[in-house]
Amino acid sequence: MGNRVEVIYDIETKSFFDDTNFRDPSTLGISIVSAYRREVDRELNEVSGEMKSFWERDFEKMWSWFEEADRIIGYNSLGFDNPAMNGIYTRGDFTKLKHLDILDEIKRVFGHRVKLDSVAKETLGQGKIAGGAEAVKWWEKGDPESLANLKKYCEMDVEVTRKIYDYGLKNGKLKFKDRWNEMREIEVDFSYPEALVVEKPAEEQMGLF
Repeated sequence: MGNRVEVIYDIETKSFFDDTNFRDPSTLGISIVSAYRREVDRELNEVSGEMKSFWERDFEKMWSWFEEADRIIGYNSLGFDNPAMNGIYTRGDFTKLKHLDILDEIKRVFGHRVKLDSVAKETLGQGKIAGGAEAVKWWEKGDPESLANLKKYCEMDVEVTRKIYDYGLKNGKLKFKDRWNEMREIEVDFSYPEALVVEKPAEEQMGLF
């Protein structure tokens, strides 16, 4: 097996659910997509990596990153980012690509949703630099400084997600404070499912005659 391609990504939307009459993420519009594409070796150590951000005019250029990935990693991506991306994906069903949602794994083990900021603070010792409300305001302002802040914020969320993923991948656990402010540590499994190849003994391979 050669190197694998992973893409860690995050999106920001142009509006909130409160601004629309729908609960479908694809109706919110996407202002920016930030993604970190990397190659990892057989031991899942990073060999090379590149961060890029894509504005609406650049969306067609980014699809190859996702389509060529062996794994697409996000946080709450199954519930939010992926459906939103599917609203602008022009080449099929984006949700059918190879996704891993860190929050989905946390919910599977812990039974509840946990904010990215809480996992980042307790697992990495660092939190998010802003929130979704600021991101929408930056987009609405649209001046160069605001758009620069939006890009920085989205890329920082990707970086935090990457670090959480790598920590869980290598340590098999994540830490966070729950809704009652209690410290929690859960086991997670981000390993790749490998196809089981059973080698037959040499004498069986040669046959009986």
